[in-house]
Amino acid sequence: MNDFDRIEEDWEILEPDDRYRLLIDLGKDLEEMPDALKTDATKVRGCSADVWVYPVSAKAGALRFLADSNAAITKGIVALILTLVQDRSAAEVRQIDIAGRLKPFALDKHLSSNRTQGIPNMIALVQETAKRLAA
Repeated sequence: MNDFDRIEEDWEILEPDDRYRLLIDLGKDLEEMPDALKTDATKVRGCSADVWVYPVSAKAGALRFLADSNAAITKGIVALILTLVQDRSAAEVRQIDIAGRLKPFALDKHLSSNRTQGIPNMIALVQETAKRLAA
């Protein structure tokens, strides 16, 4: 079982307050993103919070992203997304239905629309990066 599947399994049995804590903990586990990379060019548009995502090179052609947010829950959401794609090849990432994999979390039902409105843009940034690197 991979990390994402374990998170999904935990999510299903947790109470709503504990789900928030799970997201916050995921965000805390993100690799630190240097402040120098938190620029307008790396900022994800459409998020109510500030969110930055930056692709970095990884071993053997695998994708790796650094990310951060000024909001704990939003940082956890981007961490959840990255759990699906970190250290995978660009070709693999292009094949992942990230939005579909997030559906069981029903984030739109558990979180305010302010917290979830930027998710499609986070996903698009990751998939566009994979598309560009796979070409």
